[in-house]
Amino acid sequence: MTPSLRENNWTIPNLLTLLRIMLTPGFVIAFVDQRFALAWVLFAVAGLTDALDGTLARLLKQRSTFGAMLDPLADKVLLVMSFLCLAQQDWLPRWLAVLVVSRDVLIVGGLALLHYCGVDVKRGINPAWISKFTTLAQISLVLLVMVEHSMEWWQPMLRSGLVWAVATLTVLSGAHYINVGLRMFPHGENGQQAKS
Repeated sequence: MTPSLRENNWTIPNLLTLLRIMLTPGFVIAFVDQRFALAWVLFAVAGLTDALDGTLARLLKQRSTFGAMLDPLADKVLLVMSFLCLAQQDWLPRWLAVLVVSRDVLIVGGLALLHYCGVDVKRGINPAWISKFTTLAQISLVLLVMVEHSMEWWQPMLRSGLVWAVATLTVLSGAHYINVGLRMFPHGENGQQAKS
């Protein structure tokens, strides 16, 4: 419809999402320079924007197609870079970083393949609750590890619990999106999609 073509993308939620993307290089630079206190503050602010943008989009009725596509991208960029940094420093298990990165690469690659096959992925795939819990667990784990190392406030049991929670949710959410994606692939001579 014509209104959707003219929707305003410069909304407060979208600006917060863009801020999250811009904070990611700052986090990486601070981490590489071993300014860990600054790094976790930048990550905390970025995580706060993740909590705010979706809430404000609903409250202010400022949902947009641009925002719906940009928000998960911002999450993936921030979390992938964070897990890579922490794993490189041996603050998190490297297998966990590989798991998190592999899931996101699989999702992005699957979306690209569906789009190439002519599937309208914007209509067919919506953020699932398990994906939201996965993102929350990943952000919580990164924050905890950053706080531990910048403040020497060690919480081994909590960290271990979050590591396994992240691993489990990452696998389950990845399997969920694979299942949804497979159902959306065109099949048959008329190219119709499988029913969900």
